[in-house]
Amino acid sequence: MPAARNVPSGPDPVVEAIRRAIVSGDYAPDQRLVEADLSERFAASRGAVRSALLQLGNEGLVERIPNRGARVRAVSLAEAIEITEVRMVVEGLCAAKAAQRVTEEEMAELREIRRQMAAAVDAGAVMAYSELNNRLHRRVLEMSGQGIAEGVIERLRGQAVRHQFRLAMQPGRPSVSLPEHLAIIDALCSRDPDAAEKAVRHHVGSVIDALRGTNNSPPFSVS
Repeated sequence: MPAARNVPSGPDPVVEAIRRAIVSGDYAPDQRLVEADLSERFAASRGAVRSALLQLGNEGLVERIPNRGARVRAVSLAEAIEITEVRMVVEGLCAAKAAQRVTEEEMAELREIRRQMAAAVDAGAVMAYSELNNRLHRRVLEMSGQGIAEGVIERLRGQAVRHQFRLAMQPGRPSVSLPEHLAIIDALCSRDPDAAEKAVRHHVGSVIDALRGTNNSPPFSVS
C-alpha cells in the first residue's frame, strides 16, 4: 500500500479573515480580540479562532496578554520604519536573485502586472493598484527562490502593514510609486540583477521617506 502523501493546504480562511479585518482598520491597535465575538463574526469554531490568533501572534499582528486574552498589537511608526529598512535590504537581494531566475512566462506575467498598474493609476483605482502592488512584491519574492527570505519578509510586512495601508491610501501616492514599480519590472525583464536590486532599494527607500512624512498626518481610519 503506497504511503500517504502530504498535500499542501491553502491559506487558513479564518486567519485570512481576521488578518484582513485588522489591516483594514476594523480592529484598532490595542483593541481586545474576544474569541467568542470572532467566532460569531467569522462563523468559525472557538478552536479555529484560537489557532488563527496564535498564527497572527507569530506574524506580529496580535499579542497575547497573560490572563487577559489577545489584542491587536500596536506597532509604532518608528518600529514600522525600522521594519521597512530591513525589508529594503532583504527584498533587494531577492530582486537580484529573481532577475537571474526569471522565465519567459514570468516576464509575460510581470508585463501584464505592469499594464494593469498603469491602467489602475490612470483610472484612479487606488484599491486595485494597492492589490497589484502587493501582488508584484509577492511575485518577486516567489521568483527569487529564496524561501527563508520570503518567510522573513512576509512576517515583517504583516507587522507594518497598517502603516503601509495608510500610506497607500494617501492622495497621489500611486502616481509617485508607479514609476518605481515599473523600474523594478523593467530590470527583472532585462534579467539585470544589479538594476533590479537597485530599483527595489530605491522604491522601498522612498516608502521609508513617505512613512516618515506620515508622522504629522491625521489618524488613520477606514470608513
